[in-house]
Amino acid sequence: MNRLLRKWALGLVSATLAFAATAQPAKPAASAASSAPSAASAPIFVLNSLDANVSIIDPVTWQETRRIPTGKEPHHLYLTPDEKSVIVANAAADSLTFIDPKTAEVQRTVRGILDPYHLRFSPDMKWFVTAANRLNHVDIYKWDGKDLQLAKRIPTGKTPSHLWIDSKSTTAFVTMQDSDELVAIDLPTQVLRWRAKTGTMPADVYGTTDDRHLLVGLTGADIVEVWDVSGKEPRKVNQIQTGQGAHAFRGAGDGRHVYVSNRVANTISKIDLQSFTRVATFPAPGGPDCMELMSGGKLLLVSSRWARKMTVIDTETQKIVRQVPVGKSPHGIWTLDHARR
Repeated sequence: MNRLLRKWALGLVSATLAFAATAQPAKPAASAASSAPSAASAPIFVLNSLDANVSIIDPVTWQETRRIPTGKEPHHLYLTPDEKSVIVANAAADSLTFIDPKTAEVQRTVRGILDPYHLRFSPDMKWFVTAANRLNHVDIYKWDGKDLQLAKRIPTGKTPSHLWIDSKSTTAFVTMQDSDELVAIDLPTQVLRWRAKTGTMPADVYGTTDDRHLLVGLTGADIVEVWDVSGKEPRKVNQIQTGQGAHAFRGAGDGRHVYVSNRVANTISKIDLQSFTRVATFPAPGGPDCMELMSGGKLLLVSSRWARKMTVIDTETQKIVRQVPVGKSPHGIWTLDHARR
């Protein structure tokens, strides 16, 4: 069991207690045989990692309408550049499930993608990158708009976790969860350019719009590190105290702020990207993990990992609006009707 799983186990009791104290009643979930989500709004996708399926939620009724089987351990998902498919990465099944983002119908399954834990497209649509969390490598694929062709498999540090690609599509940045590192990979040449030592258990990584700084969440601590990656070598220039188990990021849609989920502390922090300071923290029970922000920026959707819920938070009042029951260990969350990233 890696250090992240051990940390999750330690945080489970506190997360459950906090969830019990703060949870809001939710409407009952619809059965799997219910009708498809309302055509007026795009469905919400929540990946149930331990159930090997995806919960489809109607954003009008706020009920789960059905579940789509995937491969084992679906953790993260990403939209294709043409916006015709949302790709679910099934880490333990070595596969990708392509789903229509508007109708939630399965389009196809691509097999032979080894341990795709995290995934990301380059902005120029040429490269598709996956992090093999268990197998300690990063795979770079060429993308022709339809099919994937492996360009190179790159050995990395221990337990590659999350990816970020710069706006120029030249560099992929990857955190190493169990060797406490941040690495940079040149996409055109598929060469590892540098590695830097981070704090404990780095997880998600988020880049500023000018490509100068990266934020790294430390799940083994209560800190977000700030790195200057504009030079030949990276420099850590700041650290922001957020909450225990700082984990995943989601841009606030305004170009200036970003949210970070603090999984052990059961909170969400808001960071100002100009001053690199924490400007707010509010409750998010049940072990908050991945986040999505609805268009307009008012409603923040959070996968409550230990509570089997999707938590909806009003970003203006910083209060929980509702919780929707989903499956076991909900992780990735996404909708086409989202705020600017």
